[in-house]
Order: sequence, then C-alpha cells, then structure tokens
Amino acid sequence: MLRWIDVLTFAKYGNPEPPRRVEKTEAEWAAELPPARFRVLRQHATEPPYRNAYCRSYEPGEYQCAGCGTPLFDSTTKYHAISGWPSFTQPAARGAIQYHFDESHNMQRVEVRCNVCGGHLGHVFPDGPAPAGLRYCINSESLVRVGEDEIPS
Repeated sequence: MLRWIDVLTFAKYGNPEPPRRVEKTEAEWAAELPPARFRVLRQHATEPPYRNAYCRSYEPGEYQCAGCGTPLFDSTTKYHAISGWPSFTQPAARGAIQYHFDESHNMQRVEVRCNVCGGHLGHVFPDGPAPAGLRYCINSESLVRVGEDEIPS
C-alpha cells in the first residue's frame, strides 16, 4: 500500500521502473487520440468537473490508460470524493504511476502520469480515506474502463 511519504519520495528521487515503455512523437499521439484525450494525456489539460465519463460511475472493472492500455486503477479502490473527477485510493500496481511535483496555477501539487507512456492522468492528494489517506484525482479522458468480464487473465 502506497502512502503519502512514498508519493513524495518517488516525486523527489525518481519513479519506479515501468514494466515496459511506449514512446511516440507528439504527431503520432495526435493522430491516434481523439482531440479531448490528446489535450488531457499529452498537453496536461483538465476536463470539466462533474461532466465526465467516470465521475459518477462505479461499475466493476479495471481502469486502463487511454493512451497505452496499461492497468492503472481497479474499481474496488474508486470512491465518491465529491471532487468532480473520478477518485481512487491506490494504483493498480506500485509501478503503474509516475509522480512529479507540479507548481502550475500557483498551487503545489503532485501530478500523476502513466508510468509506461507518460500520459497526464491528474493529481494525487493526501486527503483521501484511511488507511493510506491518498486521493488520486484523475481525468476520465485519460482512462478506459474494462469490465470484469473483459479483463484478460
């Protein structure tokens, strides 16, 4: 289980090694991704709160990166945080996520990205529920939910 101290350590000293890497040019990403997904994943945009695909969705399954298909979150860690975006308490695996300090918009936050393709997902905060206290606030455009019956074994 990751804790806030783990998040800060990764952001400061280096992220876990990904299981694989997906590297493409920005032109290749732009050709493959729909415009809204490209803005979020590659240009670090934020989708509007409450008007996104997974904010109020709690169906079982696995949430994968919309850029490369890497498993990022499981629906069992999703909860209603009233933030306007899907919120999770833990990533699917310790090495699924990259952490980076983000001081944009006059705020101090920790940005989260897919550790395989580097796509922007959202941010993580230390105000989530026990036991770890983490809240991964993620853009729906960066995710694809795969239902339990669709997940390969």
